[in-house]
Amino acid sequence: MEAAGVTPQVAPIRGGTDGAQLSFRGLPCPNLFTGGANFHGRYEYLPIPSLVKACETVIEIAKRAAQHS
Repeated sequence: MEAAGVTPQVAPIRGGTDGAQLSFRGLPCPNLFTGGANFHGRYEYLPIPSLVKACETVIEIAKRAAQHS
């Protein structure tokens, strides 16, 4: 995240159903951000710059995974 210019906020959360089940079974699953706000409400939105940062973060993760495979 820092390589993409994003300051991580590390906090355990449940996340989605699939990730929660996998984590419960011993496979930790990161919950990656999308940059959205006001989730599950009438005023939910996603600023384009935040989505771009989320994309850049995923690209950085993929680069590092490729280096270690």
